[in-house]
Amino acid sequence: MRRTFILLCVLTVSATASILAVFTHFSARATAQSVVDPAPALINTCLITSDVNRLTAFYAKVLKTEPEKTGSDYVEFRTGAGVLAIFSAEAQEKYIPGSTKPGENHSAILEFKVSDVDQEYARLHDVVSVWVKGPTNQPWGTRSIYFRDPDGNLVDFFTTLNTA
Repeated sequence: MRRTFILLCVLTVSATASILAVFTHFSARATAQSVVDPAPALINTCLITSDVNRLTAFYAKVLKTEPEKTGSDYVEFRTGAGVLAIFSAEAQEKYIPGSTKPGENHSAILEFKVSDVDQEYARLHDVVSVWVKGPTNQPWGTRSIYFRDPDGNLVDFFTTLNTA
């Protein structure tokens, strides 16, 4: 009986090891697949402008931060997980001819999460020239302000409302 018990234990350990090996193999394959072919991640939004200095000065005030500069025709603002970049229209035309028309964007919104929309509205009162919509509670559960940057790009500062 003791031999049977020992043999059963050995078989159980052996079967467990085999199952573990199979699980590890398929798990590693799934992990390798997700590493090899991850979903695209949006990390950078680039505004093309005919006046890099003007737009840089505007966003430095709006975002309360100084950009990282790379020459005279490209800057980056680190904004949490992503980057807002500003690039010269002249340089863009040089590298990718005919690809953009600066100051003609009326189909995208740059959205920034802030802690207090009303405080930002007061702070930006003298910085922003074109207000699209003042502080408003939106039906989708945010409080927002909408304004345009000097090139006409639409910007939204929002905070999530407590719905409880």
